[in-house]
Amino acid sequence: MSLKSDALFAKMEPLFKTEGAALVKKVGAVFHFEISKAKGETPTVWTIDLKNGTGSLTKGKNGTADATFSLLDDDFILLSEGKLNPQQAFMQGKMKIKGNMAAATKFTPDLLPKDAKL
Repeated sequence: MSLKSDALFAKMEPLFKTEGAALVKKVGAVFHFEISKAKGETPTVWTIDLKNGTGSLTKGKNGTADATFSLLDDDFILLSEGKLNPQQAFMQGKMKIKGNMAAATKFTPDLLPKDAKL
């Protein structure tokens, strides 16, 4: 199963080499993203570590997350493009968050690559 968001996550990895240390200093948390193609499907999980070293991206659950975001692939893309407000997505049930809400608020769409051609 290929997700549109896979390309977006792939674009994130090079950012850790150039901006990772600054992101770790700014965010200081580990996130899991559970992205599903459709409701009820088994999600693809990504781990974004913005707590250790210069940050890292791993497909699958890696370690313990400070916060876990669960959402549909299309909604994640809309968030990354700035077409879906994170607070509205949460309030409308399009995005579920488990874990530390204070940590969750540190992961904002501006941390996502803007030039991802999807």
